[in-house]
Amino acid sequence: MKVYVDADACPVKQETVRVADRHGLEVVFVSNMAMRLPDGVAVRRIVVDAGPDAADDWIVDEIKSGDIAVTTDIPLADRCLKAGASVLKPTGEEFSSASIGMAMAMRDLSAHLRETGAQTHHASFSARDRSLFLQKLENLIQKLKRQSPRT
Repeated sequence: MKVYVDADACPVKQETVRVADRHGLEVVFVSNMAMRLPDGVAVRRIVVDAGPDAADDWIVDEIKSGDIAVTTDIPLADRCLKAGASVLKPTGEEFSSASIGMAMAMRDLSAHLRETGAQTHHASFSARDRSLFLQKLENLIQKLKRQSPRT
């Protein structure tokens, strides 16, 4: 099991490493540019070429069933779910095959509203979101470990 982080705008990098280190998991940060990232036992940094969806494409090419993706990017979340991975938003919300369709529809609606000049509101990231993410990531890793066949 690995944790892949869409790192360009992720506010929970340190938290991800802290939880992954506790479980001995590799964290792979993928971004379009070099950035300062937290150190950890098994942290890997991948900088992809600039371009639309280059980081997303890299993650999708690597992620496997049983892995975890951390992203707010809904199309990336959909692609990771289709690869059999679990997906968490930095707010702790877990995407699922049951919820991704509605998330995609809301994303498209928001884009349409912005195109027509309507104001859309994005809630700011809070300490509660950070705490919920820590709890949800811990729970998700424990659940996946229980489901994983022992070798």
